[in-house]
Amino acid sequence: MPATTGSQRDAAVAAASSVVEALEVLWGRGRDAGDPPVPPSQLRVLFALEGNEGINLRTLCDVLGAGPPAVSRLCDRLQAVGYLTRDTSPTSRREVCLWLTPRGTAFLAQLRERREEELATVVSAMPERARRALLEGLTAFRSAAEATGLGAVRPLPGGRSHTA
Repeated sequence: MPATTGSQRDAAVAAASSVVEALEVLWGRGRDAGDPPVPPSQLRVLFALEGNEGINLRTLCDVLGAGPPAVSRLCDRLQAVGYLTRDTSPTSRREVCLWLTPRGTAFLAQLRERREEELATVVSAMPERARRALLEGLTAFRSAAEATGLGAVRPLPGGRSHTA
C-alpha cells in the first residue's frame, strides 16, 4: 500500500472523528431541548422502536446489545414520560410488546427537525462545490458502513435517491 493511501486514510479518519464530535455536541443540544431531556441510551431505544413497532423486550435487547434488566429500566423511564407503551403480545401472554406513543413519535420528529435546522445553517455556510463534495463523501461513507455491517442506516427521507 503506498504511503499516501495510508496517510490519506488516516487524515480521513481524523476528519471524520472531528466531525462526529461536532455532531455529538449538536445532537446533544437537540436532545436536551426535549421536555424532558432524553439521554442517549433512551434515545437509542426510541430510534430502535421507530423502525420496529411492536417488538418484544428480548428483541429490543438484541438490537441494543444490552441485557433485559437495563433495557427494562430504560423502557420504564420512557413509559413514565409518555414516549412508549407496553402491552402483552396478542400471541403470548408472557411476552411484552413495545410501541412508540404519539408523543414519542412527535418527540423524534421535533428532534430531527431541530437537528436538520442546525445542519442546514452549517451546510448553507459552505460553498456549493463543497456541499456537492460533502454529499458525495457522505453517500460513499454510508454505502461503506452498510457494506461492512458496522451500522444500520435509516433510509433517506421520502425514499429519495442520494444521487438526485
